[in-house]
Amino acid sequence: MSGDRPSPLVIERILRDRAGIWQQIVAEGDLNALTGRMLASSAIALACYGAVLGAFHSPLMALTSALKLPLLFLVTLAICLPTLYLFNLVFGARLSVRQSLALVMVAITVTSMLAVAFAPISLFFLITAPDYGFFKLLNVAILTLSALVGLRFLTGGMQVLNDHGLLAPEATRTPADAYAPVNVPAQAVPAAVPADPAPAAAPAAVPAAEPVAVPAGAAPAGAVPAGAVPAGSTSNGATATPPVPAQPSGQPAVAAFPPGMVPLGYGPVQRPWERPPVRRGEPTQRPASMTLLYIWILLFGFVGTQLAWTLRPFFGDPGQDFSFFRSIDGNFYAEILRTIANL
Repeated sequence: MSGDRPSPLVIERILRDRAGIWQQIVAEGDLNALTGRMLASSAIALACYGAVLGAFHSPLMALTSALKLPLLFLVTLAICLPTLYLFNLVFGARLSVRQSLALVMVAITVTSMLAVAFAPISLFFLITAPDYGFFKLLNVAILTLSALVGLRFLTGGMQVLNDHGLLAPEATRTPADAYAPVNVPAQAVPAAVPADPAPAAAPAAVPAAEPVAVPAGAAPAGAVPAGAVPAGSTSNGATATPPVPAQPSGQPAVAAFPPGMVPLGYGPVQRPWERPPVRRGEPTQRPASMTLLYIWILLFGFVGTQLAWTLRPFFGDPGQDFSFFRSIDGNFYAEILRTIANL
């Protein structure tokens, strides 16, 4: 949560402190209170917007639409939430029921609050241009736009849970693991020591050298003549690798490697600035749970539209009498196409 004073409106906290909401869902901290606040806010906002929809027909239709619109979203959630939760478990996710419910309630809260923000615009067209077909298409477009924004919040929250390893922990691997040191056993390294090494001889005592007078013009002892190559060096000036001394009996063998070579198992040497940038927590591939989420969103949309057609009317055709429900005939999509054609 942010360091600012918490807002009494849960939608303001969702929009201002989105990272804090996701962290609370990840940690499962006080999710019951958070979900209850989102449920109450969504129900009130959808009831207000439903009243605007039904006001096109009559005050009684406004009252019934205020009851049916929150019912539409909550019943759709009750139908589709078990599918989201169980399929996440099948694909290895570690989401709890409370976390799944809180995630979807964030999307519904954003959708409902954005819809009620459009309510004054819908009411304005209701007063100034009372055309039934236009009013119906206008509000369908408002609800569709609000739902798309809310579902974007849902995908963002699922991505945060994926980054924390709650969707597919076995598929998450950081690129830094590729540079982890590898322990190579001693017997895997070839040793440059004979099978039966001779015991090392004790070094002989070297008597202290007496100072020798050097005649004028003569080169000092140990100087290298011009054009000669010092011992232990190559012709191009590089220093040759000295031979590895034999180890005493019972000591581990020391491996000898040519210059520029490294032991087997350590791979090529990379300087720090030559390594690719490391992004902690980034998965190597998108888990199946994220793909399933997009399929679930389509399912949620189909169930919601069919349920809306079952619970109609929400607007109320001015040419018909008031009724709490209509007979189930046709479908939502055919009605929208027919309305567009009539316009």
